[in-house]
Amino acid sequence: MLNEENISEFLKANSIKPSYQRLKIYQYLIDKKNHPSVDMIFKELVHKIPTLSRTTVYNTLKLFIEKNITSLLTIKENEARFDADVSLHGHFLCTKCGTIYDIAIDAIEKQIPMKVRNPIDANGKYNKLVTYCYSCGETVKNMKHCCNCGQRLDWSNN
Repeated sequence: MLNEENISEFLKANSIKPSYQRLKIYQYLIDKKNHPSVDMIFKELVHKIPTLSRTTVYNTLKLFIEKNITSLLTIKENEARFDADVSLHGHFLCTKCGTIYDIAIDAIEKQIPMKVRNPIDANGKYNKLVTYCYSCGETVKNMKHCCNCGQRLDWSNN
């Protein structure tokens, strides 16, 4: 876990002035790893930073994306989510509890049939998988139909 001093140096190394609000927003992203929306970050931090606005959170995240230290996710329609892990990986959305998980590319390649995988986006990252998480009682292997298109899944090739 990075502390404020390390985050400050990291932001400086990426040509970002490390204001208190920027430090706290980035720290939230790396500590929580919950792929938050602007509203989630705002609600969590406004109690600690009373002068914080949603616009500040949005503009900070926009800057982080421009500097390639945060990724923009559009897993649910009309909802932007953010991820401080900019390494090559995919995302898995549980349609029951709404939790978004990181998923390793090799797990996608080994466990999900090619015809079910979502296309790779313009940045070369897998977009998303949408189904139930382990906590909600079903695994990807238990799926009979694709959550995205309804196509019957054939697991016999894996």
